[in-house]
Amino acid sequence: MEKMAVIGAGAFGTALSQIMVDSGSEPTLWVREPDLSRTIEETRVNEMFMPGYELPAGITPTSDLEQAVRGKQLVVIAVPTAYLRQVMADAAPHLERDCVLLTVSKGIEVDSGLTMADVLREILPLPLHRNLAFLSGPSFASELMKRHPTTVSVAAQDLSLAERVQQAVATRYFRIYTTTDVIGVEVGGAVKNVMAIATGMVDGLGFGHNTRAALITRGLAEITRLGVRMGANPLTFAGLAGMGDLVLTCTGDLSRNRQVGLALGQGRKLDDILGEMNHVAEGVRTTRSVYELSRSLGVEMPIVDQIYAILYRNKDLDTAANDLMTRTPKHELG
Repeated sequence: MEKMAVIGAGAFGTALSQIMVDSGSEPTLWVREPDLSRTIEETRVNEMFMPGYELPAGITPTSDLEQAVRGKQLVVIAVPTAYLRQVMADAAPHLERDCVLLTVSKGIEVDSGLTMADVLREILPLPLHRNLAFLSGPSFASELMKRHPTTVSVAAQDLSLAERVQQAVATRYFRIYTTTDVIGVEVGGAVKNVMAIATGMVDGLGFGHNTRAALITRGLAEITRLGVRMGANPLTFAGLAGMGDLVLTCTGDLSRNRQVGLALGQGRKLDDILGEMNHVAEGVRTTRSVYELSRSLGVEMPIVDQIYAILYRNKDLDTAANDLMTRTPKHELG
């Protein structure tokens, strides 16, 4: 798969376009903003989402979506989850019917409660459904730009498709493992953003390592419960798309979702925090969609419940922490 494209020039989409060059391709990078596309072409720097890094000459930016995807064998979808449905509906008429679609967008669609896989199956032609793959794992975009060793997981219902992606995109610093657990990879990649907001909150409140470790561990329990109810393999959540991505996002200061939680814990207002960010913190929207999904499936997710109450019902953080700690005692594996 030598002909590749990336839809979305955010931080991660930009980093993946560099990985494609390093793997031997000359990708097209779709940039939503025409002015930014021209700036990237002229300066080789994505000043809005990845400042300070010069992009390889092999990357061709364009704001023309049809030009970006037409004739491509591999198309990476790297747009915020809130825009994935519309962008891919616009792209669908121009996609080759045998192209592979690799999604790195992480979230559950608000209102519908659908995973990105389900959204794509609703809007894409039937022949493309068998060509869907999903990538997740502990990977900050800026560290990928520095070519730091990174490992991720790619999931597809057909293992041979996941192996094709593995061979096409891997580099000496970007190692990919394969799995057929699409649901597990998607759920882990989405809900960890909610837990990162929660971890940032407890750090912002001044709690210590005990509290952080407890939240991450019980957060993983909630992610696993939801994923298993949806049909995932529980072992997936012990791997890169589960524990690996969760630990990174909850503890790494490059995590946008952790930074949102940290600021909330320090007493700032959510609207002010989001208004200052160029990047999207997926966990804010995902909190709402996971809260509604868990209730519809009858899955107990007390951390998600409290984060939802804080973000959408203005609940006091100290009260939320107290309510979590004074719940009815439980068996750990219950």
